[in-house]
Amino acid sequence: MSIIAPEIEMVDRSTRSIRYLEHGWPHELCRWHSHVEYELHLITETRGKAFVGDHIGDFKAGDLFMTGPNLPHNWVTDHVWSEPVETRDMLVQFSHESVEKLAEGFPEFSQVLQLLRLAQSGIHFEGFNPTFARGHMESIRDSIGAERILAFVRFLVRLNEHAEKKTLSAAKLIQPEGGSKQARIAEVVDHVVKNFSESFSVGQAAKMAGMTEITFSRNFQAVTGHSFVEFVNRIRIGEACGMLYASDDQIIAISQTAGFKNLANFNRHFLKVKGMTPSEYRDIARKDLAPQLESTS
Repeated sequence: MSIIAPEIEMVDRSTRSIRYLEHGWPHELCRWHSHVEYELHLITETRGKAFVGDHIGDFKAGDLFMTGPNLPHNWVTDHVWSEPVETRDMLVQFSHESVEKLAEGFPEFSQVLQLLRLAQSGIHFEGFNPTFARGHMESIRDSIGAERILAFVRFLVRLNEHAEKKTLSAAKLIQPEGGSKQARIAEVVDHVVKNFSESFSVGQAAKMAGMTEITFSRNFQAVTGHSFVEFVNRIRIGEACGMLYASDDQIIAISQTAGFKNLANFNRHFLKVKGMTPSEYRDIARKDLAPQLESTS
């Protein structure tokens, strides 16, 4: 499934105002998709890349996100994880109308609508206690009827009070239609993601999309929020991040595996995307990863 052309998911809420789900990895629900509902999403295991709208960033176990209506999203576990995970994701989906009507009936709840406005660009709740987050999710999961709604509302209130809300996507992606320019660009993106280490020029990409280079570059920027070259480099840097914290390979070898022809070029792009050097990233990432490794050993 393309990371640009999202699968449109239909959520049945005919008998429930909210929907709770949890699943492992790999799983058919681990895909690039969008839906009209908001989604609270807790990652319980693994690390990898978070794709939310035009945002590409890192995620780790314990990270909590909220996505808004029709905002494409996916969490891609790094390929260094070779063993299946029983539960990687815990999530709740709900509609804007449900919360809006609640705020109409109870004015004290109206401030939560600001949280939903932020969620239209996607939110990462930085520093939210993962034990508390899981406890709230389990309370929603294990409750039924009105008790489930109360557990959900309690979680929303806590999230609204949380100070560190990082918005993710600068712009909403264009919803592609079959045969559209966006769909053709999606084919190019699929190729880049699957063959990130191979040389692939703008000219080759434009030819694959059946466009001139100028038209392709303009449309690619509009769909992804990045130039083609920038996007390719971000995908490669993302792959390099996984190798940096999960292997002892030398940085020069990692840069070549990720598709960079020389170390200086790799270091320059890595610093631009991550704001630190590869060795600094390795040190910080391993400090974050160490508690997880200890807890599973």
